[in-house]
Amino acid sequence: MSKSFHTEKAAMRAAFDKAATSYDAAAVLQREVADRMFERLDYIKVNPLTVLDAGCGTGYCAPQLQTLYKDARLIELDLAPGMLQVARAKEGGGFKKLWASLRGQGAAYLCADIESLPLADESVDVIWSSLTLQWCNEPDAAFAEFTRVLKPGGLLMFSTLGPDTLKELRASFAAVDDKEHVNRFIDMHDLGDALVKNGLSTPVMDMEYLTMTYDSAKAIMQDLKDIGAHNVAEGRSRGMLGKAAWQKIVAEYETFRRDGLLPCTYEVVYGHAWKPLTQPARKNADGSQIIEFRPRPA
Repeated sequence: MSKSFHTEKAAMRAAFDKAATSYDAAAVLQREVADRMFERLDYIKVNPLTVLDAGCGTGYCAPQLQTLYKDARLIELDLAPGMLQVARAKEGGGFKKLWASLRGQGAAYLCADIESLPLADESVDVIWSSLTLQWCNEPDAAFAEFTRVLKPGGLLMFSTLGPDTLKELRASFAAVDDKEHVNRFIDMHDLGDALVKNGLSTPVMDMEYLTMTYDSAKAIMQDLKDIGAHNVAEGRSRGMLGKAAWQKIVAEYETFRRDGLLPCTYEVVYGHAWKPLTQPARKNADGSQIIEFRPRPA
């Protein structure tokens, strides 16, 4: 895979650690995507004993996951310890937390990389991962780990970002030089292929564009900073941009202004798949498997 898709894990962890306290105020898109994932989950009936929130961030999804699956043990996992500290603080303490822990319920917190999960084989019934896979160096590694830790019949449900994400920002930087200034993201069809390749069956994928609007390019940059979404690609530019370059970038971004506002586009990819019970997934005569791509429900 191209280095432009690879991230420096240490830099990414540091960025999200630093953003942990400012994240919730800026994470409007992240909450919207999670809510839309829950809408999709309404159509899927499962009764898990263990749920992994893979890339939990500050724990926005935890209350609803615990409400949906009252008898399940929830594992909140994230690469950034700062994010986990905020998530844990939200859960609070006292008798309620102690009673849930004694019953084997409540949330457990684990600082780890989803490309190398410190969990036993076939130990999880449901994996939920909202806007995390885009930070992986190798989605194949993450999907292989998800397959390994899922129990037979287990469900993976995820969202991630596609290649048109931040397209206005990428075009604005391209007016200055040809270096990598914006993270790049993997196409939905390639992700669907990776699911099948790594042992998950009957995948369903869909995609939609969500557009945030801002008064200025500076506000866009500040929001990205506040959620920790810095450019941490290995092939990124290391030098500082001068005042003239920034002025050119801002001027280029202004060409996208509509109705008095600047757009910031996100290509959001949703998917779910299952770990087969015992038999391998059915394939076509040539060995390939059909992946269903569907539009977002009205």
